[in-house]
Amino acid sequence: MDGGLAFTFTSCVAVMALIAWISWRKTRGQTDTREGYFLAGRGLTAGFIAGSLLLTNLSAEQLIGLNGSAYGHNLSSMAWEVTAAIATVAMAFLFLPRYLAGAFTTLPEFLAERFDPTVRRMSVLLFMLGYGLVTIPSVLYSGSLAVMQFFDVPQLTGLDMFPALVLTVIVIGLTGAAYAVFGGLRAVAVSDTLNGIGLLFIGLLVPILGLTALGEGSFSDGLSRLTSDHPEKLNAIGSATDPTPFGTIFTGMIFANLFYWCTNQYVIQRTLGAQSLAEGQKGVLASGFFKIIVPFMMMIPGAIAFHLYGPGFGSIDEAYPRLVSDLLPAYLGGIFLAVLLGAVFSSFNSLLNSAATLFTLDIYAPSRKQASDAHLVRVAKIASVIIALFSFTVAPLLYFAEEGLWQVVRVFTGFYNIPTVVIVVMGLFTARVPAMGAKLVIIFHVTAYGLLRFVFDDVVTLHFIHQYAILFVIEVAIMLAVGYWQPRETPYQPVNRHEVDMTPWRFARPTAFTLLSGVVTLYLVFSPIGLASTAGLSALFALLMGLLVAANLAAWVMAVRKQAVS
Repeated sequence: MDGGLAFTFTSCVAVMALIAWISWRKTRGQTDTREGYFLAGRGLTAGFIAGSLLLTNLSAEQLIGLNGSAYGHNLSSMAWEVTAAIATVAMAFLFLPRYLAGAFTTLPEFLAERFDPTVRRMSVLLFMLGYGLVTIPSVLYSGSLAVMQFFDVPQLTGLDMFPALVLTVIVIGLTGAAYAVFGGLRAVAVSDTLNGIGLLFIGLLVPILGLTALGEGSFSDGLSRLTSDHPEKLNAIGSATDPTPFGTIFTGMIFANLFYWCTNQYVIQRTLGAQSLAEGQKGVLASGFFKIIVPFMMMIPGAIAFHLYGPGFGSIDEAYPRLVSDLLPAYLGGIFLAVLLGAVFSSFNSLLNSAATLFTLDIYAPSRKQASDAHLVRVAKIASVIIALFSFTVAPLLYFAEEGLWQVVRVFTGFYNIPTVVIVVMGLFTARVPAMGAKLVIIFHVTAYGLLRFVFDDVVTLHFIHQYAILFVIEVAIMLAVGYWQPRETPYQPVNRHEVDMTPWRFARPTAFTLLSGVVTLYLVFSPIGLASTAGLSALFALLMGLLVAANLAAWVMAVRKQAVS
């Protein structure tokens, strides 16, 4: 290992050790109880919620996958990140108040109350299979790939590519699992927040350095080249041949994002630990603002890599690690690697924590009514270890995915995202739909989606995100039909336990309006009337931007005046 690489490694270990020490200090003596371990004692504030949501969601999977998509195609895949802001608004106003009022620890706990224990077990099975076979392995694989590119692990170890990947997966997995196994949700939240600050810093620094390199020392020249040499790379309005066609934003992507931000256990677990509704709303909406800056951190570098290197990489997923390795000096390289690993650990240990929570509280605890809190915590730690070991065997197999990591994860997530959001939405917003409807939907979806993806894939050419929307409509119809023909004997009445303050945040509405305006603004900027065009459409662009600014000012003035009057 040469001097620069050794310094990078040393600085990386130092930063990681500091974050681990602070996380340990903040969690001593607070993870021995059920609520302390699984929900951080219901004491998370907005900053910890937003930071943890950011790092839970943004990992090496996004850093490598999204930049790879921008390198190989264009910015169309930013839809997965940017339109998620809409789902965070739905979470803040529609889902979170109901979750906190019911004081639920897990989503399947709500499903057991709303439907029956069988639906609870079926939903846990969906989550566990999805986490174990897709989500956790993808997080480990993408993080390992980045580390291997950065340190050239095959050369250091003398191993071939695949054995070196397996070794890296195990080392990263064992380190990341320690947070989830020993620290519970609070340790995850604290480390996530600290790593989130570093991710924002480094994530925005890479495109700045990249543009400077593209301009041969001049940032402005690099920006000019980026917007003029290949403007099609900056187009977020995806065509039918792009990874994310624009039309999918208005169909299946809505429901995919609703699943992820409103019903996915490992994401919403942070919000279930909020100390009040207001703090939860602040944290969720803040995470929405982080999502709309993702294209600058996780897609623009991919476009810069195309300008610098051309289309010569064997895999599009190699673009971002190469760019970072070339741009960052040794001391920043260590910090970047620490932050990257922190993001990997965050997503990995969040998934482990949530999977262990689901197993312990929704499968084990119901059959052990007298189990103590200490016993349940011990079971959760054992479950975390078993799930981690299983993921070590699956993660390296993603190396053989030809279509890129990002698309593989999105496709396979379809087995459990749509039925989950259908069941939760119908459970929250209807009173007569019985448990039978939820059971039929789960069985129907897994069967139908499997046939569409693996049996009739050559026949049905409709994009898989559009298939999400069609399946959503069919499954809602199934539940409504069952509710019509065999309704519950008594309407479901939610129990309001009110374990936290349920007063809404007074500025939630104007903040949400500004957030949604930001989504529209991004699509105007990265469109044929914005940066992705050489045509003279600047007047139309300026007019639309002016209208957006005026609407936001009006919304905030009205909110402040209303607050002053009240």
